[in-house]
Amino acid sequence: MRAQPVNIAGAGLAGALLAVLLGRRGIAVNLIERRPDPRTHPAEAGRSINLALAARGIRALEQAGLMRQVRPLLLPMRGRMIHEPHATTAPHLLPYGQRDEEVIYSVGRAALNRVLIEAAAALPQVQLRFATTCIGVQVASGELQVSDRGGTASRLAAAATIAADGAGSALRAVLAGTGQMSVREEPLEHGYKELHIAARDGGYALEPAALHVWPRHGFMLIALPNPDRSFTATLFLAHHGRPGFDSLRSDRAVEEFFAREFASAAPLIPDLPRQFREHPQGSLGTIHAAPWACGRVLLVGDAAHAIVPFHGQGMNAAFEDCVLLDAMLEGATGEPDWPALFARFDEARRADAEAIAEMALENYAEMRSSVLDERFLRHKAWALQLERLHPGRFIPRYAMVMFHPQIPYAQAQRRGVLQQGILDQLEAERDKRGAAGAALLEASELARAAQLIRERL
Repeated sequence: MRAQPVNIAGAGLAGALLAVLLGRRGIAVNLIERRPDPRTHPAEAGRSINLALAARGIRALEQAGLMRQVRPLLLPMRGRMIHEPHATTAPHLLPYGQRDEEVIYSVGRAALNRVLIEAAAALPQVQLRFATTCIGVQVASGELQVSDRGGTASRLAAAATIAADGAGSALRAVLAGTGQMSVREEPLEHGYKELHIAARDGGYALEPAALHVWPRHGFMLIALPNPDRSFTATLFLAHHGRPGFDSLRSDRAVEEFFAREFASAAPLIPDLPRQFREHPQGSLGTIHAAPWACGRVLLVGDAAHAIVPFHGQGMNAAFEDCVLLDAMLEGATGEPDWPALFARFDEARRADAEAIAEMALENYAEMRSSVLDERFLRHKAWALQLERLHPGRFIPRYAMVMFHPQIPYAQAQRRGVLQQGILDQLEAERDKRGAAGAALLEASELARAAQLIRERL
């Protein structure tokens, strides 16, 4: 289709998927990755092991023709299994939705990445270069400067370069350093540490069809199932304070903290002190970069808009970037106008990226605290009730984000605000009447809700 290839920096999830999509269009691609080939080397430590695949990501994988290979890697999770602070309270499931298909899937990062890289490697249009570090880029030409493991530098001429090299993007740093891009990082005061819950007697130690959450208001523990019947647990906790990671410096402090806060989880990790010492402590944050498009260079995925993981949308949003960019090439003949294409992508995608970044932060408060609040649970039940009565008109915001890829993130955010306003008004009117806090809306309230929905939605 063209003489010069497109360089893609980063062969992680977004970069490998984009290479497949472009390769299937007949576009030559150089896929460059600083790490060794993950098909023959163990996964890099410090990155999240589990990811949540939802409808937006599934749509992207289907478009790439890869769901057949990916499906065996998936474990369905039908809702959040809430483990309350009181050890005597049995865990209970908060379903994600009310339809059988409204589930999200736990998937291992390394296994999914291997599928994507194998698919890219199978395309003759795609050339892979591992153990190669990107050290510079020319926005006017798209030329990429790289260095191999021995430190030998070289240049890769290209029609364009796409940076898909993650939250710590080297190319984003290069562009920011030359003043061609502004970057603002918003670090979260909380970090994370992953722990392993082994299988028990050949089976899962916890219910496998759920995302387990131990919400504790200021912090939380979660656990996602793995195909080998283990769970990957993740503690999200402030870096500093009490409790905070800096207060958990001894084995005894770790054991006492888990016994006090996560009494049902602690026995599932008999080697907890060793794991806590040896496993890395990760950082979280949101990245705002502008512009993403600089001449013949474009940032996508986490390189452009890294977000916190609490809505399970980081990978899904990155995959959606790839789908949008691929769609913009539809019908193109000859050499695309890459700078114009990249600028259109930036304009079309920015509002959605900002919306999911905000919603992901809000979802952290929901997961660690709101799920214990009676008002939140009541509103969730009302939202599902109104969705049943007004399908396609009233859709809970979580469902819009996770299960309705045709609804852009920004639209889901706007509609979510309107819908929460309806629920808040119904609550206020109930309070004014002095009515009891029934779990479901009564007939007169449903009629009032229908009126509000007609007026506002």
